[in-house]
Amino acid sequence: MSEESNPTQRTYEHLILSCIHQSSLVDAQWVHRHLHENGFDQDPFLATKLINMYSSLDLIDDARKVFDKTRKRTIYIMTTLVDMYAKFGCVAYASAVFNQMAVKNVVSWSAMIACYAKNGKAFEALKLFREMMLKTEEDVGPNSVTMVSVLQACAALAALEQGKLIHGYILRNGLDTILPVISALVTMYARCGKLEVAQQVFDGMDKRDVVSWNSLISGFGAHGHGKKAIDIFKDMISCGISPSPVSFVSLLGACSHAGLVDEGRALFQAMRKEYGIIPSVEHYASMVDLLGRANKLEEAAKFIDDMRIEPGPKVWGSLLGSSRIHCNVEFAERASTKLFQLEPANAGNYVLLADTYAEAGKWDEVKRVKKLLESRGLQKVPGRSWIEVKRQIHSFVSTDEFNPQIEQLHALLCELSSEMKEKGYVPQIKVVLYDLGEEEKERIVLGHSEKLALAFGLINTSNAEPIRITKNLRLCEDCHSFTKFISKFARKEILVRDVNRFHHFRDGVCSCGDYW
Repeated sequence: MSEESNPTQRTYEHLILSCIHQSSLVDAQWVHRHLHENGFDQDPFLATKLINMYSSLDLIDDARKVFDKTRKRTIYIMTTLVDMYAKFGCVAYASAVFNQMAVKNVVSWSAMIACYAKNGKAFEALKLFREMMLKTEEDVGPNSVTMVSVLQACAALAALEQGKLIHGYILRNGLDTILPVISALVTMYARCGKLEVAQQVFDGMDKRDVVSWNSLISGFGAHGHGKKAIDIFKDMISCGISPSPVSFVSLLGACSHAGLVDEGRALFQAMRKEYGIIPSVEHYASMVDLLGRANKLEEAAKFIDDMRIEPGPKVWGSLLGSSRIHCNVEFAERASTKLFQLEPANAGNYVLLADTYAEAGKWDEVKRVKKLLESRGLQKVPGRSWIEVKRQIHSFVSTDEFNPQIEQLHALLCELSSEMKEKGYVPQIKVVLYDLGEEEKERIVLGHSEKLALAFGLINTSNAEPIRITKNLRLCEDCHSFTKFISKFARKEILVRDVNRFHHFRDGVCSCGDYW
């Protein structure tokens, strides 16, 4: 790096950008030191650039030190710090900085909403958006960036009614010509179970980019319409749009949900040979998931052995998940051994292994894994479900005793369970990993969060109105069986989106064909 006798703000900006481009910590420290020595360390503009620089180098503590030492903390300095914390998933820190802002503009509001939306806090994102609408003036209201984040939050919670309101705002404010906004709309409608509306929004676009096409492919794939997703991909190619790596993640996922093994294999080969896209960990993980779900675990294991890159947690996680589905203890042990080394603090891996042992009746092994989980101070992620009723999002966990309707919900579930048993419903109590009596196990599965949300929907929606539920974990076998019975017994259309896919229940049948 060249020295300059009287460096200016512009000079330092270029030097900082050079450090970011070269990913050079040594140069970054050199620039920061000279900037301080020449009295530019309190320049708000350069402080913002320094925070960006350290953020790009994954040096979160150094970025925070720049902020702490800056006396004049402008909105863009503080917003930059919020963006950085969002990037690293430090939501609580981002929120603390945001709350310190005496004055907030559309950029700062949007940054915090995006932070929530991108880090699994969709409920908080929508709550903050409502607060923004109340506190900002009309001329500094939400922009296209805000809309994309809010639509992502609506999609995450299957909040269709709120999504429709956002769509109306977009149309009224002329934001419907902006590609990322319309692509987010397509995703929102698809993830709320409204594929026909997602298709209509897509068809109405004057111009489409690869992101727009990917949104539609992903939407149909998540609903189990694998062949339709492949047809959309072919249409995209015929329109002259080159696929992106995300296109193939969506396609392979679509094949996995529909059990299209041969089609998935062909697409994986075409990705490199025809389109010059080198497979990433996500693509390999999708292939392992595709093979594993189809109970081709031997082939999945060999696929991992033949990988050109290090498998990593996503790939081994796909094998463990498939082993759990098919109760294959051998492969579950092989995958979990790797995962315990790679991510020892991920409680989900221990739970999946314990689930597999429980399914196989190996209760001593279940106890061993649970002791291992406890000795490492880890806790299972609690199941949580959301349902939108009258434009309000309601959240449920199995241990929630504070809901004003909780006793009514439990009473309804008990009544429905008793009546459905007479019609053939058998509680799947094997999902309970505790050495308890059958009656106690039944009580536990009956209190699962998605059943509470379902009961709430039955009580609070009209007969003709479909029920839409979102779950943060995989739908358990008992909840799946229970909901099938309810859809027939109550003559109710029920959509449940779990962490893997959509389940569309109608007249006692699920769209997944019990393949999830």
